[in-house]
Amino acid sequence: MRPIFAALSLLLTACLLHAQDAPKFRTDADGPASVKLSKSKPAKGKEKEATLEWYQLVEGQFPPEGSAHAISGELIRSDHLERRFQIRVDRDDSQDRGVWDLSVDATLLPYGAIYYHGAPAALQDIPLGTHLRGLFYLKDPKEKSPLPLGPHKNRQTPDADFRRCFRLEDDFSFHARQKQSWKIESVDLATNRFSATLQQDGKRIGQPKIFDLLTSTRVLKGTGIGELKSLAPGQTALFNLTWATLYGPGRVLEIWLDEPSRQLATAHQLERHRNHIRQRGMPGWVQAVDDEKQLVTITFFGGVDAMLFNELTNTNPEPLGWPFSKGEVNPNAPKGGIAVARESLMTYDPVNDRKGGNILDIKKIPIEPGSSGVQITVQCGMMLEGYRPRRIVRFYPATWKVIALPREEEFSGRD
Repeated sequence: MRPIFAALSLLLTACLLHAQDAPKFRTDADGPASVKLSKSKPAKGKEKEATLEWYQLVEGQFPPEGSAHAISGELIRSDHLERRFQIRVDRDDSQDRGVWDLSVDATLLPYGAIYYHGAPAALQDIPLGTHLRGLFYLKDPKEKSPLPLGPHKNRQTPDADFRRCFRLEDDFSFHARQKQSWKIESVDLATNRFSATLQQDGKRIGQPKIFDLLTSTRVLKGTGIGELKSLAPGQTALFNLTWATLYGPGRVLEIWLDEPSRQLATAHQLERHRNHIRQRGMPGWVQAVDDEKQLVTITFFGGVDAMLFNELTNTNPEPLGWPFSKGEVNPNAPKGGIAVARESLMTYDPVNDRKGGNILDIKKIPIEPGSSGVQITVQCGMMLEGYRPRRIVRFYPATWKVIALPREEEFSGRD
């Protein structure tokens, strides 16, 4: 009998471990957002699902892995200053026809990341009309403002309440991140169409799909620009779409036909991102403050190229000077300045209102969704009111030249 009891014990242990591993919040695996799960009378076999709610963000904490809701659609409006945007949600089988093609109005979280052409990006890098994939969370329950008025008798998409975006990426980045590509099966330039099958690790995923080409489709091959006639069966490609799900899988805006062309696109976007961050500072939030010792500990957000964090250790023997008071203790040690920022990551006047001093500690911490896993402690010559736990800041290493941003990118004088 002992083997039976041992087997039952192992089974019970496995069940308990599985119950502990199961998420305590609803996920996309539990069904479309449009499905209403009754708590009072759950359907048979759906008792567990009926008690789950979508994860609600906790202020000052990074969200758990797998807790976001995936939404894809076309970028139709963008306010890069406030990191706010609208996407027209893709059609799918879970939707009624009456809510097809309606939009979600969302704002990127302070730690929300954007990727374009396989590299980190800013919202202004992405052209309108680009099909995007995103991860979203419900709006703040304290937010009482009504949803923006929608077209077609003010109808709203079932995803309308998912207004806080954690990640946004184009199709190129989405597939490249998963090491996927499309294998071109056939090309018909008479009808400007081609069929392709998604593949990963040499294995096909699903059936071939037929995509539309435009006379304006940009074709990238090698280090140059190709033509539509450059497309041929057997090529592995990545591409970005527009009008996805309106008239089939979508129309191709730009297509990369080989690895050199994809690497070139990613390298170009990566340098654009690096320039953007060096000019505006590394974003993060204040983890802890010691007012007596004038120490500020910052946890940097993810979505930033790791190479930029290596520049924290670079030294600049030149004194910090204005606007610093009682600047660095050791001019030959790493140092930098901290600028207070808003939830949109917009600063006020970083040339004149940042404070800081020597970086006393740079350490790696456990990586969480939204976090870079990099944390620093700065000895400040003067403490600002904005240096408070969970407040958003941007950090400028002393080797980065701080110049005035275009006026519309600074919040100084608006409040």
